[in-house]
Amino acid sequence: MFKNHPKGLLGAALSNMGERFGYYIMNAVLVLFLCSKFGLDGKQSSLIYSFFYSGIYILSLVGGIIADKLGNYKRTITSGLIIMASGYAMLSIPILSTSDNIDWLLPFTCVALFFIAFGNGLFKGNLQAIVGQMYDNFEKQAEKKGIEALKKAEEKRNSGFQIFYVFINIGGLIAPFVAPLLRGWWLGKNYLLYNSNLPELCHKFLKFGKSMVGAGASPEDIENGIIQYENLTKLSTDVTQVGASVDTANLTDFCSNYLDIFNTGVHYSFIASVIAMLISLFIFISCKKILPNPRKKEKLESVNYTEEEKRKMAREIKQRIYALFAVLGIVVFFWFSFHQNGASLSLFAKDFVDTSTVPPEIWQAINPFFVIALTPIIMLIFGRLRAKKKTIKIKNKKTGEIQKIITNREPSTPKKIAIGMGIASLAFLFLAIISHINDYPSAEEFKTIGETVRTGMKSSPWVLIVLYFFLTVAELFISPLGIAFVSKVAPKNIQGLCQGLWLGATAVGNGALWIGSALYNKIPIEQCWLVFVILCVASMIVMLAMVKWLERITADKK
Repeated sequence: MFKNHPKGLLGAALSNMGERFGYYIMNAVLVLFLCSKFGLDGKQSSLIYSFFYSGIYILSLVGGIIADKLGNYKRTITSGLIIMASGYAMLSIPILSTSDNIDWLLPFTCVALFFIAFGNGLFKGNLQAIVGQMYDNFEKQAEKKGIEALKKAEEKRNSGFQIFYVFINIGGLIAPFVAPLLRGWWLGKNYLLYNSNLPELCHKFLKFGKSMVGAGASPEDIENGIIQYENLTKLSTDVTQVGASVDTANLTDFCSNYLDIFNTGVHYSFIASVIAMLISLFIFISCKKILPNPRKKEKLESVNYTEEEKRKMAREIKQRIYALFAVLGIVVFFWFSFHQNGASLSLFAKDFVDTSTVPPEIWQAINPFFVIALTPIIMLIFGRLRAKKKTIKIKNKKTGEIQKIITNREPSTPKKIAIGMGIASLAFLFLAIISHINDYPSAEEFKTIGETVRTGMKSSPWVLIVLYFFLTVAELFISPLGIAFVSKVAPKNIQGLCQGLWLGATAVGNGALWIGSALYNKIPIEQCWLVFVILCVASMIVMLAMVKWLERITADKK
């Protein structure tokens, strides 16, 4: 896999894999953890998740600026890993949330999330910049051997970033299993069973008592509260095994104890994240010597240019920046749609899909599994298309002559991104069709339906598998190739900043994630998914309109 690629690629990929493993442990449970620990509803927890996820990528822009200014990407990356480990350590402290301490415990949790986001900002974009510099150096070495060698080296960049992306997802594949495993183990140690609906019911009972609703509730809400109370009474018995110290006859004690034990098991998973950060730090420090430092390399190769050369270079840089922002404007809508997997899609898996035998977090592993399984297939398809040659005719604007150019049939990176947006729209169209067939209402309305009827209306888990198949194929057409595109067009003295801008576009999309959860709760979810279909199709059309311009700028870069 790493044959004919730069030596440092394996070390960078392993460092990223360790960090992503720790991150995805936390990411798999964050929304559900905020609900179960603090009694937040889906909208509130999704809002925190949205700001956190957005913060990660906004701070990547800050991290890129810091690395570019200091001229030391490696030290910035090392600092990021240490700060992230500190954030996970704060999250791992098992403190039961109560009405007496929530005023400081929830902000404390948010501060820990800020540490993780800031550390990630120092780490993520700058490691991608280092990988981009590897291929810049790799291509310069190949250029000395001739045009053919250079051409082969340039073709390695996209596949190199795809390999790098696979290692991210190896960590992401394993991570979602860790939190449920540790939580289930701790519940079992206390003779209790896992039930995804129980934490919400426990919080409602502790807050409102038998009515399970607040003061001034409507008759319909009171009736719904009675149903929930009956469900709580039944579930408290169902999850309690022989030998448990929890008294199901006293629901107040039961709810407090179950929440304490349930969330302590989740806290243990954050310890696994701390260990993963330290492993990633060890790997990065071990291979640091063979990794390039973009800023230093640029200084060594600085030369004097004429005024005309400077003007030409300035025009070229301006074109590259325009191209970069054009692509960033499109991928905002992809990440807004794709990262619903941690917000509205995660809630959909909990509420509308029969996951009674599998915890909702496990479904977060479907996406990385498909990344690992499908990347070699997509690389093979692109390789076959690259091998097929075709002749195109281009008119020279200055001379008017028709020139014949031999090229290959592989789509350009901008065209692949457009195709990816189209595939993403198919994912949400599929979900909209399923929701229409099953006549699903909004999530809030669905929760008022009786438990037996609700269970009968739930979809098969295969719905999630098909959904994530389409989303993953779209991701593979956009994310790793988009990172490679940024590394091609980025001016060498601001590589960290440009990779930060790519992640900043992700931040903008993530900052709006709460909109998906709000729509999910308020309107029939068929209409919610159609909003994402429209956004993805519109983005694809705009991207296709810009393809020729972007291809010309990329060709100029080569």
